[in-house]
Amino acid sequence: MIFSTLEHILTHISFSIVSIVITIHLITFLVDEIVKLYDSSEKGIIVTFFCITGLLVTRWISSGHFPLSDLYESLIFLSWSFSLIHIIPYFKKNVLILSKITGPSAIFTQGFATSGILTEIHQSGILVPVLQSEWLIMHVSTMILGYAALLCGSLLSVALLVITFRKNRKLFYKSNGFLNESFFLGENVLENTSFFSAKNYYRSQLIQQLDYWSYRVISLGFTFLTIGILSGAVWANEAWGSYWNWDPKETWAFITWIVFAIYLHTRTHRNLRGANSAIVASIGFLIIWICYFGVNLLGIGLHSYGSFPSTFN
Repeated sequence: MIFSTLEHILTHISFSIVSIVITIHLITFLVDEIVKLYDSSEKGIIVTFFCITGLLVTRWISSGHFPLSDLYESLIFLSWSFSLIHIIPYFKKNVLILSKITGPSAIFTQGFATSGILTEIHQSGILVPVLQSEWLIMHVSTMILGYAALLCGSLLSVALLVITFRKNRKLFYKSNGFLNESFFLGENVLENTSFFSAKNYYRSQLIQQLDYWSYRVISLGFTFLTIGILSGAVWANEAWGSYWNWDPKETWAFITWIVFAIYLHTRTHRNLRGANSAIVASIGFLIIWICYFGVNLLGIGLHSYGSFPSTFN
């Protein structure tokens, strides 16, 4: 009873903080960035991280098993993973771009998980026999950590594509206007050129940073995903007598692995880096959500215990 009450309190606190942080992010997005508001949102995410940590620990103690047995618990852990990536000092001190992605990701994941949509499976129950294994922590935690890192890296690639597309479009329009002006007003050529190159240099630097951090984060996520798939195969052999059963979840996890393997392969070719590899990562972003979330809509296969309430039975 005490643990249930504590879990209920932590859930509402984290959701309240998430709602406030979302509002602050919208304000700083629509208006010029206000330092004090931005600092408040950063502190809010840190507080949310500790609330989620407390929620997971409380649920672990009350249920007697690691809280990764259903969709609600995996969403909470995914939000915790985003928050962890967000507050790691190494990322925090070296790159602000990554925090722009991980912050909102943690906020909206936590908001969805605690919004009441998944109320029917909030209560922790007895594990189904197949989940009563020591492989639960190893397999599911590494998979979700991999999803979190891959989603963050993919979002950085999406941002790279957006900026690249806008840059190329503006270059096209400005170059046409520049040619027309230089034809009639030759004395303005040097002035237009200096303005043009300064703005272009800033965008080029931003694109390079996005490309660099996207590759680093996706590489980390790919490592976790590989470990998760291999540990899942060993667990499947123990539980079902086969390393691979072509279950919908397994199939889409394999497709996800292939897509990001292709991404990492494109990174080995200098001509395919940047926008070309970012396109592959953007496709991977959609594939991850199909694997993690979309398959649960079906509620079929050996992983049906992670489905939505309507199909949970």
